[in-house]
Amino acid sequence: MKTWTPDLSRSNGPRYMAIADVIEMDLRSGHLVVGDRLPPQRELARRLEIDFTTVARGYLEAQKRGLVSTHVGRGTFVTGGADRERRGFISDAMPDPRRASVVDFSMNMPPEPDDPDLIARMREGFSSVATNLVPLLRYQGFGGAGMDKEAAAAWLSRRGLVPSQERIFVTPGAHPTLLALFGMLAKPGETVLSENITYPGMRSIAALLRLNIAGLPMDDEGIIPAAFAEACEMKKPKALYLNPTLQNPMTFTIPEKRREEICAVARKYHVPIVEDDAYGFIPLHSPPPLAAMAPDLTWHIGGLAKCIGAGLRLAYVVAPDTKAAWPFVSAMRANNVMASPLSVALATRWIEDGTADSILRFIRSETAARQKLVADILPKGSYRGDPISFNIWLPLTGGWTRSTFGSHMRSSGIGVVASDAFAVDGSAPEAVRVCLGGPIQRPQLKAAVEFMGHALANSPEMAGSFF
Repeated sequence: MKTWTPDLSRSNGPRYMAIADVIEMDLRSGHLVVGDRLPPQRELARRLEIDFTTVARGYLEAQKRGLVSTHVGRGTFVTGGADRERRGFISDAMPDPRRASVVDFSMNMPPEPDDPDLIARMREGFSSVATNLVPLLRYQGFGGAGMDKEAAAAWLSRRGLVPSQERIFVTPGAHPTLLALFGMLAKPGETVLSENITYPGMRSIAALLRLNIAGLPMDDEGIIPAAFAEACEMKKPKALYLNPTLQNPMTFTIPEKRREEICAVARKYHVPIVEDDAYGFIPLHSPPPLAAMAPDLTWHIGGLAKCIGAGLRLAYVVAPDTKAAWPFVSAMRANNVMASPLSVALATRWIEDGTADSILRFIRSETAARQKLVADILPKGSYRGDPISFNIWLPLTGGWTRSTFGSHMRSSGIGVVASDAFAVDGSAPEAVRVCLGGPIQRPQLKAAVEFMGHALANSPEMAGSFF
């Protein structure tokens, strides 16, 4: 089929990977059929105005996937083997119920993919990684190999970050990264700042390192810059921790102007910023990261837990400069040695072949649908939520306390966490975080939210009959 010319813009991966991706897409759509002969490699390279080696790598990748076979002297032919391989792979990979039932509802989780084609594509990534299983079981240098840093750079570029590879590190998740950073930036007894309602992991890390964590007051746009400046004057903080996009648990996103004001205060007082950008990839359009505004002050942590999957336990970290990276690497090596090469290879594969984008699109779409479901049931203004946040923040009224409400919702199938876990200073408000993600499906979520709405419309005494 010498007239076939792939449109490489249909894939987000490198050009050689895009060639294989388009072969697979066209096979699914019927534009290519089993037995079709693909153009000779040199001819296709000339048509696409790319190097011959790029086409050769693309055909080789397609052959690895079982899409084509090459016969010396005859050419390259479509075999359709990928679909048969996919069906066989799926049929052999039945879920183990002992693993399927494992879930921690106290965590803020994205919705889990349920589309068969997407799950098949994710499994193919595992199959591809398995071809390098033996070398991936070896110890490797900290921070990721060159190809993994290239994938990290491509992923981070979607947030407007274009750091050199020397400043990028692949780490085993945001939490151990925070532990290493704050152990490096502050000594026991010294002060670090955060939002006054913040990520519980930050509170745990401060306690473990014996740091004083001070919460900053917030409005609907995040921490108040004047309060930040006052804290810098009075407390001499060693660092500021922020979760600026779809903040956990309050769900707000700090707008660009406020981010600029925060960076200006940090620069004036020489306070390093630790930017936990766990949810930064979820919105289609969000303000620039703090690391783009104050790159010389900011440690940027682009975790993959919320935008791909927590089981990967990976984060892409950008250091302010190469000098600052030296003690960071030492701290991370002491705590973790390295990120799992198996997880790193899988993440790189998914980013290169576009699977990561497909997962992210699913998460966005399903999260929006779930937030709309909540908006259709709960009264407007009764909770805080973003159209694409994984949770809502629910202030309690009508005699409900966070403990009684948490007990009431325990069997609902959704995660409800009392505000005590998030409060930094003073007493915790009567509020809870309600997670809308995880393994629960929409019908079950709808029933749980209706159950929750019915309880909130009545007193705890009235709702007691529903235990």
